[in-house]
Amino acid sequence: MSAAQQAKKYLFAIATVYMCYLTHGVQAIIFSQNQVNFYTQWGYTDATAGAAAVAMAITWTGVGKFVSVWIGGEISDRIGRKLPAVLGAVLYTICFVIMLVTDNATVACVAGFLSGVATSGFWDGALYPAIAEASPKYAGSTTIGIKAVISIAGIIYPLFAAINSGDSWHINIWIPIVMSAICVVLAAITPFVYDDERKQKVARSEDSDAKSKADADIQAAKDAMLQKPTALVNFVTLFFGFVIMFIMYGAQQYTKSFGINNLGLDNVAAAGLTSIYTAGSIIAVLFWAWMMGKLRWTPIKVILIDGILATVALAVVIIALPLNLGAGAVYFGIAVLGFSAAGGMLQTGVTLRQMMCPGPRGRNVGMYYTFMGFASVFLPGIVGAMTTATGETQAVWIMMILLLLASALSVLMSIYVIAQYKKQFGYSAMERMRD
Repeated sequence: MSAAQQAKKYLFAIATVYMCYLTHGVQAIIFSQNQVNFYTQWGYTDATAGAAAVAMAITWTGVGKFVSVWIGGEISDRIGRKLPAVLGAVLYTICFVIMLVTDNATVACVAGFLSGVATSGFWDGALYPAIAEASPKYAGSTTIGIKAVISIAGIIYPLFAAINSGDSWHINIWIPIVMSAICVVLAAITPFVYDDERKQKVARSEDSDAKSKADADIQAAKDAMLQKPTALVNFVTLFFGFVIMFIMYGAQQYTKSFGINNLGLDNVAAAGLTSIYTAGSIIAVLFWAWMMGKLRWTPIKVILIDGILATVALAVVIIALPLNLGAGAVYFGIAVLGFSAAGGMLQTGVTLRQMMCPGPRGRNVGMYYTFMGFASVFLPGIVGAMTTATGETQAVWIMMILLLLASALSVLMSIYVIAQYKKQFGYSAMERMRD
């Protein structure tokens, strides 16, 4: 089967993956975008204590990701992509229902934990490999498209949640419940490349020496290298998951709080700040997908440029208030930050990992997302602790400085990987990618 025929046959698989991550786009910000309503439902009357409780629920979402993602990819490689996709959607539905009905912050943390397991333990380990397998030649572009659908949710949902922040706010949870149910159905009926190939292998032969297509592709990628990846390359290509997630998660979860507490914006205007950030990411997704697909830019070239832009954007956001540059400068900085930090950087990092350290896709995704999961635990954990100690305004301000340091680190890491790229592949990472 040609690459074009395979992409056509498994187009529905790509659509299913995108629907799942559209739902994830809501799950990722549901606590932060409904912060006051959630902590009021949980019985909190003090805003600081309530904000800390919401931060804890977000932290437990990260814990769920962290403890499950390392094994999710391994399980997916062993049992296929379909079952984890279905189970993740079912667990999403259950988690949103719990969020809808519970009046207990601890139970909400449990729901957050389970949604993290559903995301990383089931979906990330299965759906990231699935979409790359559906169209191998354009794996970079289709994978970065996941970020596009997450960003669509990130633009629309904050405004929707802000508009419905009154007595009818529970509709903000009903929407992802319905979306999750749709994902259950789609995942159940979708054909996946990996699952089909596993069935064909069993049908063709029981010969233990027979290699699956996936194994052959991995070996071919290793054989094409001039040298094996160094231990530091192995680490850095995984640590990108932590650094990129740290930057993206901080901006995604706390942009609204920054607008309210540090800029003095009202609820709707602050939600608009989040939407501007996400709009920047949408533009970036389309731009980088074209650059990697049509112009064949290497993933590390994209990560380097994004790291530089994120550093500049965060510097603008941080100095705007002390220098009285006005809210407009902050809006501009946040838009550029969305373009650079949330424009598919995480997904591009997955592609980079598989390219420089070839291995079973599920395993590579699992290891990469373990580092991501740690960032999603670490960041809200320290913000929650700082909120309790110094108040939300100061905590979010310090967090912005930490994001700046992380973006500068990503630039340094990119420079190192670019140097190693030429040693591994024989040409510069700044050149057009060679198939």
